[in-house]
Parts: sequence; structure tokens; C-alpha cells
Amino acid sequence: MTTNPEKWDVLKVLNWTKGYLAEKGVENPRLDAEWMLCDALSLDRVGLYLNFDKPLSDAELTAYRGMVARRGKREPLQYILGTQEFMGLEFRVTPAVLIPRHDTEVLVTEAIARGGAAASILDIGTGSGCVAVALAKALPQCEVNSVDVSGEALEVARGNAEANGTAVQFFEGSLFEPFAGRRFDMVVSNPPYIPNHEMATLQPEVRGFEPAGALDGGADGLDFYRSIVGAAPEHLNAAGWLIFEVGAGQAPQVLGLLKAGGFTEETFTQTDPAGIERVVGGRLTGRTA
Repeated sequence: MTTNPEKWDVLKVLNWTKGYLAEKGVENPRLDAEWMLCDALSLDRVGLYLNFDKPLSDAELTAYRGMVARRGKREPLQYILGTQEFMGLEFRVTPAVLIPRHDTEVLVTEAIARGGAAASILDIGTGSGCVAVALAKALPQCEVNSVDVSGEALEVARGNAEANGTAVQFFEGSLFEPFAGRRFDMVVSNPPYIPNHEMATLQPEVRGFEPAGALDGGADGLDFYRSIVGAAPEHLNAAGWLIFEVGAGQAPQVLGLLKAGGFTEETFTQTDPAGIERVVGGRLTGRTA
């Protein structure tokens, strides 16, 4: 694609980009081409369809070519566009944070269903802030706290909380480190859960661009679950909830960790839209104060 006198209208650009991205192994080349062109032309997809014969200016073509080149190198579309929708809210994303997945909406939905009486929630490993912000939006009576080891991620998360009109409290540190002596009614987490040996098998978009620290869960993928389950009883109020997102096939093991750690009341698992057990949770037993 060049900026020579030949006219590149919307339809011609889309068709060329679809072929180019397909050659590079991109899964949904036409759809990605449309989203990038919408961004370059400041149109929605309906507007794009209504303007198939619109020629692109040199400036528009240059901006679009830059995006196409990045996508051809398998950079995630969300980083190129800078946003991702989650639970009906828009979140800014950068390479400092994991891109929110719609699978994680199951975690939020299950937490909301059990959090109606909660006065305080802690989100561990907040990343973009998508879980914490969505919870704060749905449970306005609840104080939502979140923690992450990455200062860069927290900067993104704070911006997302402000943009979505929520008052989430953010803390920098590892797991429960900033919360000595504090207890919560619910702890939620989507921790790193990819086993070491599977990191190299991830899609190029994931292994090449998303933060490895938000993905690598140790030898068997369960390191963070063990750490959180072990420390959570000292940071939960009586009958407090601990709810996790888990990787495919990990639900039985994480459920076992919960039960062994004292979370034996109202244990549950929940599947994502693909039928994979994606969320595991339980309530703390055996302590009344």
C-alpha cells in the first residue's frame, strides 16, 4: 500500500488489508482491518459501510498504514487502538497491562452475585483495573481496593477508574503486602496462571507483547493461588469470600487448595461461555471474629 496518485478508497483498502493480515497469520483479518480503519477515519462500523467508495487522504492512509504494519507484526489490536471494552465499560490499555478478556467477566459477575452485603472488596493483581472498576460500578455501596506490583499498571488503572467515575483505592505491592492488619469481606483475583512450560506456546500477540509477569504462574501455574489462599484468612472477615479466575483444567486443583485452606462453605465453580470452568470460589469457615 503506497501513497502514490492511485486512489485508495475504503473498500479497496479493506480488501488489501484483509489479504495482508491473513498472510501474517492474523485470526480475524477483515474485522481487524475494519476496526483500525474506523479509528483512522473517526467512523463507527456503520459509517464505514456507508462510505465504501470514500477515498482516503494521504494523512489518513499514512496513519492507517502505521496501524496495519503494527498488526502485521502481531501486536494486539487493543494496544494499537488503545482501548478494550469490558462489562459494558471502556478501558484504556497499554503494554503495561494485560488486555481484559471477556472470560474475566464471569469472575466479576460471580463476585457481584455474592457481594451485595459486602462493605469492602480487595482485587489482587488489578492490571488495567477492569475487575475493580466493574465491581465498584456495580456495587457502589462497597469500598473497593486493588493492588498490583507494577506502578505502570496502577497508573493505567487509576486513569480507568477516574474515566469510569469510580473511587477505587489503589495500592502498589505484592498480594496482601500493603494491607497489614486489614480485613475485607471479599477477595477476588485473576492471577497469573500459565505454567512456565506453556509460555512459549502462547499466541504471538500474547507472548510477544503482553506483560509476562501477568501471565507466568510458575511450574504448574498455581503459585499465586497457593500464596493467596495461604494468606487470605488473615485478611478476610468472618465468612469472607475468596473468588478466583482460573485457567482451563485448573478448577479442581484450585478448589482443592481452597478447601484445604479453610474455604469450605458455599464452594462453587462457574463456566465461561465456552463451557470451561473459569471461576472458583468459597467462603471462609471456622472463624467468627
